[in-house]
Amino acid sequence: MKEDFTELVEYLDEKFGKVAEDFKELKDNFNLLQNSVDAYAVKADTYFQEMTMLSEKVNRHDKWLLQIAEKLGIKLEY
Repeated sequence: MKEDFTELVEYLDEKFGKVAEDFKELKDNFNLLQNSVDAYAVKADTYFQEMTMLSEKVNRHDKWLLQIAEKLGIKLEY
């Protein structure tokens, strides 16, 4: 009877060992995914900041062009 429990323990140990390996692989893959998402978020934030700055620059140039045109007596049409 003791032998039956030994086989059962070995069987369960093998199965739980496989589950532990699968869980470790899943955890590693999740960490890779999380790092990728974090890297993308940083790039997206940088891009958003650059677009905001570019928009402000274009608005400033539009204002200057309108001021110049007004001083020169030119009517600008869009």
